Amino acid sequence: MKFKATPYHSDLLKDNDRLSAFFEAIEEYGGNTELAYDLGCGSGILSYFLSGKFDEIISIEIDKKSFNCAKENLTPFENIEVVNSDVLDYNFTEKADLIVCEMLDTALVDEEEVPVLNHARKFLKPDGKIIPQGVINTVELVSLERHYVHWDEGVNYDVLSDSVVYSEFDFLDEIDPYVEVDLSIKADCDGELNGLKITTFTKLNDSLIVGPLPMLNPPLLIPLEEKQIKVNDLIKVKLKYIMGNGIESIQAQYY
Repeated sequence: MKFKATPYHSDLLKDNDRLSAFFEAIEEYGGNTELAYDLGCGSGILSYFLSGKFDEIISIEIDKKSFNCAKENLTPFENIEVVNSDVLDYNFTEKADLIVCEMLDTALVDEEEVPVLNHARKFLKPDGKIIPQGVINTVELVSLERHYVHWDEGVNYDVLSDSVVYSEFDFLDEIDPYVEVDLSIKADCDGELNGLKITTFTKLNDSLIVGPLPMLNPPLLIPLEEKQIKVNDLIKVKLKYIMGNGIESIQAQYY
């Protein structure tokens, strides 16, 4: 099936690994199949994946152009209703068996996955499920060329430590969007430290975890004050941000 999409969602559709991962997670879903919500449905591709499993799918998209594409793409499916609305303003009248919400980005800092799910979770049945199921965030010490917050999209940097998990959570739980962690990271080489690299792994279900993909959570690079370090130095850093409030909310400093 050929999908009409905005330029951004057209790029998403070209990331076959991303699509395959979500298709697999939806195919492996084994719960009740009366009602699913697709929150931030974009072009409607995930609703299309859901169409053969659920009696009813309600697909919600705030962007008018994306909504128009999804509406056209999903017209042939009588069990899908496409709604042009902010999820936070939508009048939910039924509880769902499954919520699909792919408002993902690195550390969930820029997109609205956390505030949307904190709101929509109350409209999930007690035995309901969410795809993706959660995320795992890791951090590394790095030496950057660019001294501002940016994504790892073909830029040069050197990694100066092993990867450390600093947060992990399940989307079925209420999530505090305010992140403040004290990190102790051991350097594994000498070098000039001036940044952190955050990598987010997406847990789609109990058996499927996806690492960074071209259109799914490329690592985020965050500058620090420059500092010469040696192998085995223990570097202590405080990292703060608000999930859903944008990269402008990120703060990182030594302590």
